[in-house]
Amino acid sequence: MSQMNIAWNAVRSVLENNFPFYTIKEIVGLAGFDVTSLSHLEQKSGGGATKGQLMTGIDKGLGQLPPDDKKHLINILVEEIIQRKPELEKKLSRYLERLGWQIIDDNVIPIEIMDKAELSELPNQARTDLVKAACRFRDGDLSGSLGSACAAVDSVTAEIYAGHNLGDAGSASFQERCKVAIKKTGVLSKLPEDLKALGWEEKYIKPLSSNFEGALNQAANVMQTLRSKMSDVHGTQPVLKPMVFDSVRWAEILVRVMSNV
Repeated sequence: MSQMNIAWNAVRSVLENNFPFYTIKEIVGLAGFDVTSLSHLEQKSGGGATKGQLMTGIDKGLGQLPPDDKKHLINILVEEIIQRKPELEKKLSRYLERLGWQIIDDNVIPIEIMDKAELSELPNQARTDLVKAACRFRDGDLSGSLGSACAAVDSVTAEIYAGHNLGDAGSASFQERCKVAIKKTGVLSKLPEDLKALGWEEKYIKPLSSNFEGALNQAANVMQTLRSKMSDVHGTQPVLKPMVFDSVRWAEILVRVMSNV
């Protein structure tokens, strides 16, 4: 069973149990489903099609859709459900999370890519770009995913450059912008003090602080290098896919560090 079919199971249950027959038809139609395939299913007084038969018809239609179309349709279904009955978001989220999915800004995203609990304190623009990165990775758009991940970091570095009168952030390389922005936050200089307050011995504090700074710098370097080369990437490129996945997570870490949250 594909990942989107698993997500559909949760959405299907909420649709079937919380909306009447013709409203379900309307919702799936607005999401892009070909409702003409369901035209023979009509409710009539004293008989006609059941809601179960309607859902089975939708199941069959979804099963014939290409993966990308199915992802798009299910996302719109989630959006329509929540807009019509906001009180269902909690239930739908609970169903999806048990299956390894979550709702972030009306998008259905695998938890393994991004956890919405980690996004709540991040700057709005960076958060929006990170969600885009997760959605694009989910949909197999590696170049788009990496671009959005880098954009999330760019938005934060631009704010730091402007706030500290550091000049045009765009004139520096991605890695350099990250390095300068992280330094300006004071996170690295404060880390030894925080570790000392926790009772760490000096011999452990310096190596960890140095390695943490190096890890952030190398993460920025990898993202910068991938970003400059991703125009040559088509499809899902299995060798690069894990690196793009990691880049989305690194972007979140870089944003968090630079935002001091």
